[in-house]
Amino acid sequence: MEEFPWPVGAATGVGSLPGTDVTEAVKLVFGELPDLPHLPELPGRGPGSEIIGRTAGLLTDLPVDLYAGRWRLGPRAGVDSRRTRDLLERDLDVLTDVADGYTGLVKVQACGPWTLAAGLDLQIGGRVLHDHGATRDLAASLAEGLRAHVADVGRRLPVARVLLQLDEPSLPAVLAGRVPTESGLHTLRSVATSDALSSLKSIVDSVGVPVVVHCCDRDVPLSLLADAGARAVSVDLSLLPTDRAGMDALGTLLDAGVGLFAGAVPTQGAVPSSRAVASSVETVWRQLGFPLARLPEQVVVTPACGLASSTRADATARLKAAVEAGRRLAEHRQ
Repeated sequence: MEEFPWPVGAATGVGSLPGTDVTEAVKLVFGELPDLPHLPELPGRGPGSEIIGRTAGLLTDLPVDLYAGRWRLGPRAGVDSRRTRDLLERDLDVLTDVADGYTGLVKVQACGPWTLAAGLDLQIGGRVLHDHGATRDLAASLAEGLRAHVADVGRRLPVARVLLQLDEPSLPAVLAGRVPTESGLHTLRSVATSDALSSLKSIVDSVGVPVVVHCCDRDVPLSLLADAGARAVSVDLSLLPTDRAGMDALGTLLDAGVGLFAGAVPTQGAVPSSRAVASSVETVWRQLGFPLARLPEQVVVTPACGLASSTRADATARLKAAVEAGRRLAEHRQ
């Protein structure tokens, strides 16, 4: 049986949480997600805390600034770039204090190269994705920045193990040529699958820890992510295609030993019972024809995207539902 880096029956969060108090958020995560906590992201704090700005602050030798509400490459690091780095440094300091002595697996998240290229502007205007050379430079800078970031987390938590999550919500649009231009009147060129694979693989190969790729889109390129070396893919379970081709693609991925972070707890409406959450995961697994005993080893239960817009109480309840569902699924091994 394939060994996975996370515990059997584990649950975790996608990344973002509501609120602006990082100490409170880190304590919440380590209290509610004991098997696989993560460094929470708090986009409610404003620029530098959201997916693009937070990751742009990790780039090596590519300074950024904020202009007209959008992040762009700049000639030198300014106040916006420093604020982004200061926010992340404070988050890491809190993580170091709260997780002192923690010996398990901890997850950190960052924007992937293609979503970053689609969301970051060139200094002269237009998306980085529009410029082939700039896109390659961005991916290389991100790979080096993430390698240093993961190493920093490892030094701060010397007896823990690190898992890196790359968030790629825009990857399907990048591959399909659906990313709009600055005017919104046109779309940028589609990116070849081989180019997308190369950039993602370079990051997976450079960081030195297992990588999970998260994509909350109906058209998740599962085979590409597997070829890039992802240890797991993270998806919203309700968005997975249920036709024959979609199920075959998921089955092939899982049969190859790639893990599944199943976003099975919806973030809208009433909080479901842990029994209902576990049942939704089991249903997909049974349709694929895999033995149930293998499920809790290969699958990690998560909420779907969207917790950042909820309340602390609601987010806590949904994390609890994920954890309890993971424990229910673990009973299949007994």
